[in-house]
Amino acid sequence: MRVVMMGTGTFAEPTLEALLSRPGLVVGAVTQPDRESGVRRGSTRQVGRGIKEIAVEAGVPVIQPPRINSPEGVAALRELQPDLLVVAAYGQILSPEVLSVPPLGGINVHASLLPKYRGAAPVAWAIMRGETQTGVTIIRMSAGLDAGDMLAQEAIDILHDETAGELETRLAPLGARLAIETLDRFALGSVTGIKQDQSQATRAPKLKKEMGLIDWSRPSRDVWNQMRAMQPWPTPYTYLHRADQLPLRLIVPDAAPLEFGGVGRPGELRQDRDESNEPVLLVSSGDGTALRILMVQPAGKRAMSAAEFLRGRPVQPGDFFGADVPPTKEQT
Repeated sequence: MRVVMMGTGTFAEPTLEALLSRPGLVVGAVTQPDRESGVRRGSTRQVGRGIKEIAVEAGVPVIQPPRINSPEGVAALRELQPDLLVVAAYGQILSPEVLSVPPLGGINVHASLLPKYRGAAPVAWAIMRGETQTGVTIIRMSAGLDAGDMLAQEAIDILHDETAGELETRLAPLGARLAIETLDRFALGSVTGIKQDQSQATRAPKLKKEMGLIDWSRPSRDVWNQMRAMQPWPTPYTYLHRADQLPLRLIVPDAAPLEFGGVGRPGELRQDRDESNEPVLLVSSGDGTALRILMVQPAGKRAMSAAEFLRGRPVQPGDFFGADVPPTKEQT
């Protein structure tokens, strides 16, 4: 069998490495074009060694078409003469013409328990929605978005304080193992799958930068889920509002939801002391509870503990977290 691997980022890399462990199996790799360092706007992908580097080290040809569905992209894929495509977080939707190039079509390593969370950001949306489990599904690729027959699936628990980036890192080797097991089935003959229950399908669309803005009007646990889901991108952020000062943008990478402590309107801040007499930053949420802020990163500065931040900026009456423009009287 001649396999072409298509993927980008750290979720895809273990799958490529697993395929490369089978000598002569991988005849080509397709990945996104090289980008300048730091230019990843709108991408949730974590950067590891890189699909290109791994493939080149193994002596595998690499193609990087800007659009795989273009005539040039299809022609480059045909030159590799694949029997099967293995796709993991590639970042482009494949056209029917691309999927028709290999006789066996393509399989996709998808980081959710399909039919839930079809789309570009399944890990983030599973955390955002408060799921306690997710997993990896191997599907036969079809014209519909992540709608093909399921060939393999395995679940794992989501850890209580896990970010999207951390969870994706744990899912990646699971995806690699399931991909190899599925290929072994292809080698034995025809592979059948299970159709997805379309009535249970949910969407996991691409994240946008503005989705990182924390909505303090939600219950504290929902806020916490949002904060975890927005890491590593677009990062959870808010604005500190203080009397007679411009709003200060803060990334809030770590917090803990509480079952108590809410005072005043959502976003209102309160400073307290812990058992070590260190300053503690509490912010009210929309259900009458609070979150304890553990880490903050002011715009243009390094991340620091909330205690360190408070030593330089103690909370004053009326200080609050919110959007960059304060709400009007009609909205309060």
